[in-house]
Amino acid sequence: MISLAACIGGFCLDFLFGDPVWLYHPVRIMGNLILLLEKAVRKISRNSKSGLLIGGAVLWVMVVILFTGIPYGLLEIVKRKNEIAAFFLEMFWCYQLLAAKSLKTESMKVYKKLKESDLEGARKAVSMIVGRDTANLDCEGVTKATVETIAENTSDGVIAPLFYMLIGGAPLGMLYKAINTMDSMLGYKDEKYLYIGRMAAKMDDVVNYIPARISAIMMVLASFLCGLDWKNGWKIFLRDRYNHSSPNSAQTEAVCAGALDIQLAGDAWYFGKLYKKPYIGEPIRSIRIEDICQTNRLMYVTAIVTMIIFGTIKLLFYII
Repeated sequence: MISLAACIGGFCLDFLFGDPVWLYHPVRIMGNLILLLEKAVRKISRNSKSGLLIGGAVLWVMVVILFTGIPYGLLEIVKRKNEIAAFFLEMFWCYQLLAAKSLKTESMKVYKKLKESDLEGARKAVSMIVGRDTANLDCEGVTKATVETIAENTSDGVIAPLFYMLIGGAPLGMLYKAINTMDSMLGYKDEKYLYIGRMAAKMDDVVNYIPARISAIMMVLASFLCGLDWKNGWKIFLRDRYNHSSPNSAQTEAVCAGALDIQLAGDAWYFGKLYKKPYIGEPIRSIRIEDICQTNRLMYVTAIVTMIIFGTIKLLFYII
């Protein structure tokens, strides 16, 4: 019961405050450790394929053990001393693991620049939240990139950590965040990361498999509540949810594209190289910069619906 209350409290704190720039975030600690271990693996393996594969797997296991074991151990120690203090510590960690407010804040910076007709500023703002090359994007390209990242991160940054926190509290949420951070840093398919990041990429696919599909279904319900084209959202979800190299990334993107009656994805440039990608959705209408606001609204309602439904399910488990 305390873990559920901490999760709800953290959820509300994220909606209210997001991630203050002055507050040191656990993801930064994860990132620094991953960088340190990556350097060690490359040095020991001498960049041999087998060495990078084994080293990448060892790196993954070490990070997972540390960022699950330490939070769990600290919580248990504090709980023995003072259960109220343990509750507030877990609530604080739950708050830090969610990214709804930050996702909205960063995406609205792009929206503001586009409203001011500052395309260069919008390109710079969107480059902070996407991995693709943004220097040559036009207004439509910047808007599409922003909508896509909000839709995808509705799962990765909000629903997936919430799902794991509702199951196992902040420690399991930390486990998910560590896996997701390793994928973000190492899970590329270029020559530099193909072998060292293989474990990170594969395991991220595994832990996101169920949350991505839950996110998509919750987003269909949210699109109905938001008065969007939920029927088309469901249709495009069923048709286009695998139009991506990742088995999970297009799940919520497909619902979003359908609900907004727009087309997303398509070819994109990464690190100076063009990648051919299938489209998601149908261009029933042209994308508009206001779609950034609509997608943020959809993300928030999806999160609230998920919290209510799965929070209630967990509460029933306690009662029964």
